[in-house]
Amino acid sequence: MDGIVLLKEDHKTVEKLFKQFEKAGDNAHAEKRKIVDRVIDELTTHTWIEEKIFYPAAREAAPDSKDHVLESVEEHHVVLWMLSELKDLDAADERFDAKMSVLMENVRHHVEEEEKEWFPDVRKAMGRNRLTELGEQMEAAKKKAPGEPLAVPSAKH
Repeated sequence: MDGIVLLKEDHKTVEKLFKQFEKAGDNAHAEKRKIVDRVIDELTTHTWIEEKIFYPAAREAAPDSKDHVLESVEEHHVVLWMLSELKDLDAADERFDAKMSVLMENVRHHVEEEEKEWFPDVRKAMGRNRLTELGEQMEAAKKKAPGEPLAVPSAKH
C-alpha cells in the first residue's frame, strides 16, 4: 500500500472514532472510555510510524517540507501529552469530554494540513515506487509501535 494512502486510512479510522465519541450520550462513560482507548492506540501508532519512517523520508525527498515536518512534530507533541492525560483520566471526570474535544480539534487541524497542503507535494517528490516501499515499512512498523503515547519521540521534546 502507498504510504500516503496508509496514513489517510489511519486518519479515516480516527475520524470515525471521533464521530462515535461525539454521538455517545453525556453519561455514556463506559462507551466513551472504550472509544478513547482505541483513539489512544490508533494515534500513538500513527504518530510513531510518521516520525520514525514517513517524516524523515519526506524531508529527504522534499527538502522544502522541513518547516511542515517540524510543525507537525510539535503538533504531535501536544496530542501525545493529551493522549497520556486521557489514558489516566476517569471518563466521568468533568474534564474528560473537554479534553477529548480539544484533542479532536487539534487532530482534525493536523490532518487537514497534511492532506490538503503537504501530501500532494510529498507525493510528487517521492513517486509511486518510493511511496509503496514506505507504505510497506510503515505497515510493518505498526507492530513495533509503543502502546504508551509518551514513548513516541516527539513527546519528549
